[in-house]
Amino acid sequence: MSKFELKLPQMGESVAEATLTTWLKEVGETIELDEAIFEIATDKVDSEVPSEVEGVLLEKRFNVDDIIKVGEVVAVIQTDGTEEVTVASNGTDSVDEIEDVVEDSAIAIETEITQVQESVTASAQDFSSTERFYSPLVKNIAKEEGISMDELEAIIGTGKEGRVTKNDIKAFLENRSTNGSITSISKEENIATVQTETAKITTENTKAVPVAASADDEIIPLTRMGKLIAQHMVDSISTSAHVQSFVEVDVTNLVNWRNKFKKAFEEREGEKLTFTPIFMEAVATALKKYPLMNISLDGDKVIKKKNINIGMAAALPDGNLIVPVIKNADQLNLVGMAKTVNDLANRSRNNQLKPDEVKDGTYTVTNVGSFGSVFGTPIINQPQVGILALGAIRKIPSVIETDQGEYIGIRSKMFLSHSYDHRVVNGALGGMFVKTVADYLEAWDINREI
Repeated sequence: MSKFELKLPQMGESVAEATLTTWLKEVGETIELDEAIFEIATDKVDSEVPSEVEGVLLEKRFNVDDIIKVGEVVAVIQTDGTEEVTVASNGTDSVDEIEDVVEDSAIAIETEITQVQESVTASAQDFSSTERFYSPLVKNIAKEEGISMDELEAIIGTGKEGRVTKNDIKAFLENRSTNGSITSISKEENIATVQTETAKITTENTKAVPVAASADDEIIPLTRMGKLIAQHMVDSISTSAHVQSFVEVDVTNLVNWRNKFKKAFEEREGEKLTFTPIFMEAVATALKKYPLMNISLDGDKVIKKKNINIGMAAALPDGNLIVPVIKNADQLNLVGMAKTVNDLANRSRNNQLKPDEVKDGTYTVTNVGSFGSVFGTPIINQPQVGILALGAIRKIPSVIETDQGEYIGIRSKMFLSHSYDHRVVNGALGGMFVKTVADYLEAWDINREI
């Protein structure tokens, strides 16, 4: 019998784990090639994971709501089971008899899995019996290591409001292996162990001020994606030294050009011509000119990206954000860019993006102007080192310089807000990059064909 281990695929450059949300197949069921087996969720996208082989599902390694790391085995599939049921072992066995054998085997496997799960649960804990908060990751570690509820309750947490962190539970496991009990660890020793492991000051050691809710207040729990996005933003602030540069851009020629061609473009291409693909073209041009904005920092090494893959922050109906990626943006003409932008935006809103379409971004653009904001200070999308915010385009009175003198006129203007990682991007590079984008937009040819 041949078995295939289906592992959690890489979901994105900055994604190390995902939450299993739904099993689409049960043990014993037949699986076709490329048929979805389970659904997962990350801070970037919800997605189905298909099977790479045909066969019968033999084993589930994780339960719903478990956190799975990239590369871990999620399911085991018997790859030759469907072939065996079509051949009689001695020429006399019927298909029904063979199917009964497969069904019995599946039932036996399910029974064994259930017994193992019950054994692990019994030796670990029932989280419903405690009012103390434990993160899904801590719960998962506790289950895997067989930590009892009493042991977990005795661990002194160093996180916010005394919560047990991943490092706390690891410190407990290390000490238990030598001393056998958490009672031998003092609070000071536990904190010292955690600080030694992390080798840095983390926000987990900062006590949050409790927020009181009155009887008239409405309590709205964060969604799963909302929690992941919030953590991703906090991690970015604690990782990168954020600095901003702002440039005001005169886009009068660009606005007039779009007004001139947008109707004909839609009739010819069946696509709307928005400002977004034009901005993406400008950013791609600037990244080619300044490749050190198209990098990531790994410890003390700079990784200079070969491809220019621009992330495009898109708002979802529930208020969350997702960042589909325009791959090789510098190789697209304006028509191709417009089609790609529209396609990704539409499928983002309908939750139809594929995992590959939200990974490998090297720089991000977000349009805060779509909500009326003049400018903003966006948070860098790790592990990138820069993000550009596009402000609202407004008609304002402006001083216009000509050979005959200066006069006041109405111009269409906007702000570009560039956030960059000051660990590797200095003010000169960050400023020159955003100025290059501005110059590209201001020099737009009013007669350019599309």
